[in-house]
Amino acid sequence: GTRNLVGGMMRGLLIAFEGLDQSGKQTQTERLRDGLVEAGRQVRLLSFPAYETPIGTEIRRALEGTREWGADVMQLLYIANRYEERPLIERELAHGTILVCDRYMASSIAYGESQGLDASWLRDVQRHLPQPDLTFLLDIAPDVSAQRKAADRDKYERDLALLARVRESYLRQAAADGWVRLNADRDRAAVAADVFNAVKPLL
Repeated sequence: GTRNLVGGMMRGLLIAFEGLDQSGKQTQTERLRDGLVEAGRQVRLLSFPAYETPIGTEIRRALEGTREWGADVMQLLYIANRYEERPLIERELAHGTILVCDRYMASSIAYGESQGLDASWLRDVQRHLPQPDLTFLLDIAPDVSAQRKAADRDKYERDLALLARVRESYLRQAAADGWVRLNADRDRAAVAADVFNAVKPLL
């Protein structure tokens, strides 16, 4: 709509997908991108952590077990990794690009809170990041997440009690404005249709 025109140019949008691992985030970011490109919009996919940056390299080391960081340092690394990409995000939004993120700010709150960190601190330290226009919670039960990925799980993914706490944090966050919670334990095309319908009013 015309309300998104800035100096005669379409304003970009920042849309984030959140949820447990195996909730279909990558599939849904790609489907949304395809739908938006068909609608004539410029789209770029982002995924966090962005492993190709210097801080992303450090995150990968920690997830592989060659670094031992506490929960607080780990989340600060994840958050710093988003700040590394902030200039790119701001530039793309200024050019009218729709950015579709596989994980963004809410991941640090959900995973950090599940490990005993203070949610308001995790929110506050991210307040200078570009804020999402819309965040989707692709909601699945922890056991569904675990079943969908039987092999090759990192340490976060093996702990069902932890995953339950992560989901509870996501559900609390998703009660806020700017969130859409979708049941992701169903046909991918049905989820994708719900996603596109939620984004359409913002276009």
